[in-house]
Amino acid sequence: MTFSIPRRNKAFYRGLANGYRSGLEETIAEQLRSHKIEILYETDRINYVVPSRVARYTPDFKLPKKGGYWFLEGKGIWAVADRAKHLLIRDQQPDIDIRFVFSNSRAKLYKGSKTTYADYCEKHGFRWSHKVIPDDWLAECVQSESKGSS
Repeated sequence: MTFSIPRRNKAFYRGLANGYRSGLEETIAEQLRSHKIEILYETDRINYVVPSRVARYTPDFKLPKKGGYWFLEGKGIWAVADRAKHLLIRDQQPDIDIRFVFSNSRAKLYKGSKTTYADYCEKHGFRWSHKVIPDDWLAECVQSESKGSS
């Protein structure tokens, strides 16, 4: 998959150079100035609520542990929407144990970022592993199964 950077015209960069987010905003400001109208640019913030929706998440694996279960999510690419989803789940369902196995825990969150998937997990309190399920995680499953089957 290849991504292309949108081509920008000279007006766009002129707008940025003059403190605006686009060439169009720069043009509007010039028009207001020519009519001697005071320019009040991005001075206010308007609050609004994004309607909530109920969403569902289906973890990759459900594994037994003493007293219940834990979930394992295998991740190659961990997109921003997935990270946001897991923060919401963690905050709204703090008793659910979700752990991650990354194909590359040293991958950066996005191009140019210094933060890796592992760093992000450490910062937000997610349990994670690089490429394989750690032995101690597997031992939890074995212990749970052997106690449950006796």
